[in-house]
Amino acid sequence: MADPMRILIGCETSGVMRRAFAARGHDVWSCDLLPAEDGSNRHIRGDVRDHLGDGWDLLVVAHPPCTRLCNSGVRWLKEPSKKLPPTYPDHEREAFARMSRDERLAFLWFDLERGVDLFAACWRAPIPRVAVENPIMNPYATVRLPADLPKPQIVQPWWFGEPFFKATGFYLRGLPPLAPTCRLTPPRPGTEEHKRWSAVHRAPPGPDRWRFRSRTFAGVADACADQWGGWAEKEAAHG
Repeated sequence: MADPMRILIGCETSGVMRRAFAARGHDVWSCDLLPAEDGSNRHIRGDVRDHLGDGWDLLVVAHPPCTRLCNSGVRWLKEPSKKLPPTYPDHEREAFARMSRDERLAFLWFDLERGVDLFAACWRAPIPRVAVENPIMNPYATVRLPADLPKPQIVQPWWFGEPFFKATGFYLRGLPPLAPTCRLTPPRPGTEEHKRWSAVHRAPPGPDRWRFRSRTFAGVADACADQWGGWAEKEAAHG
């Protein structure tokens, strides 16, 4: 193969996407505020924005904090929750629990702006090929995002051989849409199999719920590595 692509996987702790690209021979690193779950020495612990200018060929932002950006979290922007999920730092969760309703509401709107800033920084990164993952966004986030942001490609794990429902948007710059690799037939609603496919949405509350709901499916990661990594290699070879 040609020289390996230098690839940054932002906002990932699981290593699923990183390992998929590494298996294809790329020089790939993950980055997150939290440590890598697999203990990899190819994981940068820190803010991904501090590393966007380090000469990457491809950026895949796998799990940007999206609680305030996605449709499922929009209700809290009108009536705030009483506590923050465990994905937030301890000091923010402790402070939030002591706030008044109006203070909590103000914090959540600040959090929306913070999420938009991270998303926009990744989208505008000085990197020629960018894919930023995010669930379907709420209208408050949409109007705050970069004007040149295209419509996302919405994919499902079952397009890639994974029997699960999880609509995920990929915002793409310099990369082609993902092509399905092993499209399954979804089960009929109301069946036990349909409930199993809905495990992501039906996950019970708990400290690790966010990890399960945000984790990239291996079939999706393999498609990203094959199709986007291969695209980047061809472009580099002809560039």
